[in-house]
Amino acid sequence: MKIMIIGSGGAGKSTFARQLGSLSGLPVYHLDRYFWKPGWVATPREEWAEFQKELVQRESNIMGNLGRT
Repeated sequence: MKIMIIGSGGAGKSTFARQLGSLSGLPVYHLDRYFWKPGWVATPREEWAEFQKELVQRESNIMGNLGRT
């Protein structure tokens, strides 16, 4: 099962994802943690696209939207 949580910044996506992950046992991927490198440097566009392709190919996950996601 794959779940994408969509919403505006500050809408509670991360909180909902954590709760849903706890209830369902599905792995939760907080995309902010992967996108932003130390010093708030954005992941290069091509690298981010590859990461997203790899992530969505996994059998199950919960993730939220982030920019181009």
